[in-house]
Amino acid sequence: MKPGRAKSRNKTEGTSAGQSPVWNVAGRHLYFVGIGGCGMSGLARMLLARGAACSGSDQTRSDLTDALNRDGMPVTFDQESGLLPDECDLVVASAAIRPDHPQLLEAQRRGLTIMHYAEALGRLMLGRTGVSIAGTHGKSTTTATLAHILIQCQRDPSFVVGATCAQIGGGARTGAAVQPGSNQPGILLGEACEFNRSFHHHRPTVAAVLNVEEDHLDIYGSLDAIIEAFHEFASLLPPRDQGGYLLIGHDGAHRSQIASGLECEVESIGFSTQADWCIEFDPESHLVALSHRGQSVASWQAPMPGEHNAYNSAVACVLANRLGCEWDQIVPAVESFAGVDRRLQRLGKRAIPGGEVLVYDDYGHHPTEIDATLRALKAHEKPRRLVCVFQPHQHSRTRFLLEQFATSFSSADVVIVPHIYFVRDSEAEKQRISASDLVDRLRQRGIQAMHLYPFEAIVEQLENVCRPGDLLVVMGAGPVWKVARQFLGAKP
Repeated sequence: MKPGRAKSRNKTEGTSAGQSPVWNVAGRHLYFVGIGGCGMSGLARMLLARGAACSGSDQTRSDLTDALNRDGMPVTFDQESGLLPDECDLVVASAAIRPDHPQLLEAQRRGLTIMHYAEALGRLMLGRTGVSIAGTHGKSTTTATLAHILIQCQRDPSFVVGATCAQIGGGARTGAAVQPGSNQPGILLGEACEFNRSFHHHRPTVAAVLNVEEDHLDIYGSLDAIIEAFHEFASLLPPRDQGGYLLIGHDGAHRSQIASGLECEVESIGFSTQADWCIEFDPESHLVALSHRGQSVASWQAPMPGEHNAYNSAVACVLANRLGCEWDQIVPAVESFAGVDRRLQRLGKRAIPGGEVLVYDDYGHHPTEIDATLRALKAHEKPRRLVCVFQPHQHSRTRFLLEQFATSFSSADVVIVPHIYFVRDSEAEKQRISASDLVDRLRQRGIQAMHLYPFEAIVEQLENVCRPGDLLVVMGAGPVWKVARQFLGAKP
């Protein structure tokens, strides 16, 4: 792949000289299909704060949908009927919603505009300093860490995070339109997801590319196509003299290809001494040290286990500094970060005869994420054994990356695999692979593995499998988190 020279962004569609580029939704009636996700619910809250009337639908009731109802955003759970409110100006759909969804078909019949989540988020960046965090792994943790730092540094950011973080007020926040104490536009942070090239709708001024690997191959077909998509994303940044800035992984992010021909300022970050921002991490003391072109700038105690989280926190710190925060404010802020739900989340301990089992929950659903998480837990907690319940997410991902998945559990002693989580793939794809295929590969590598379903059966098996001193980690992007809660005795 040979990307050409990136071009500066054109003016935003629908704006011209002298017009405010801010997306005005005051008085409009917006309907969100799939409103129960972290990102979609956060987006709805931000648009509500801008004066829109917001409502939506989801498949199942949850704490998030209950909170939306309490806050004046009605949520219904009858999607199959295709009903939409009589007053509806715009339909916003989650990335997980199929084009033939009954409510989208009804919106088309009525001639309503349909916008996807990433497009709406991109429009919200207009008139703000948009900050987009991209990469195959680490987006939610890095975005939430940066949001926390900016709040602690009195920058009053707006943000939408694709995960829940109680410390920053959940998954979304509407901050100032202008940064406190300055005439600079307010800051809006968002995760830039590459699925279906969604991140091409963002309008960032500042961006990070954490890492780039094979994923969503049902969409892209090859790593080269993924790299090209990230290059197109980076090309959205304005030129250097307009504040455009890209922070990209020195290694593991295909830096030379993605940053080729960009007009924005580009800096690299990583554990190599050749990186512009060089990270050092001591897994024993959990100390992270950061230098910029050979000059030490800061060090802090890592708030979360693992080298990958040291990297995520360093990226967040560099971006916070770029956005005007001083290092003497950044360091205590990052050290006080308490983590994100389902990202190496320590849930507690379960008493069993003869001792206890420590329980973690994690969202990891890609082989690299699994390997990094399991190694971090083993080094940090030093358990007697590591027991993992992993629910594969998407049949296509499992099929494309089956061999990588099989090698990613080398740190685990026992692996239990429920059915593959089926949400976007076709029925034909569903027939091409099963959880048993992964279990077979794991057993070939000498790992004790089994396929069990439903979740209640897994919990019963854990009662027999787990021993005093074990660590249980429940992993996956689907509803497998219920296993951890049930094992601990909490109501799912």
